[in-house]
Amino acid sequence: MKGLEKSTTDKARVIATLKDSFAHAKKAITAMPDADLEKSMDWFGGKNTERGVLLFIVRHAAEHLGQSIAYARFVGVTPPWTEDAQKKSSEKKAAPAKEKQ
Repeated sequence: MKGLEKSTTDKARVIATLKDSFAHAKKAITAMPDADLEKSMDWFGGKNTERGVLLFIVRHAAEHLGQSIAYARFVGVTPPWTEDAQKKSSEKKAAPAKEKQ
């Protein structure tokens, strides 16, 4: 993992690595038995349960998503879901005007 962020700037490879990472995490999480969720483990110099680690993963991923959205908007990129919502809103506003004609 050392140097991963400097290993490539090729967009296709970065996207593939990200997708592989999420697929690996999903596979590992879905394979985890419910009975193991309260097992204690060493984690960052302390203790945590496997459930606690899963909750951390969700929160951490959401934090990175939020940072990505803020950065994208800062540099003038509209996230696809915002663009979709804007299109739907415009379509709804245009629909009543067409009905009045």
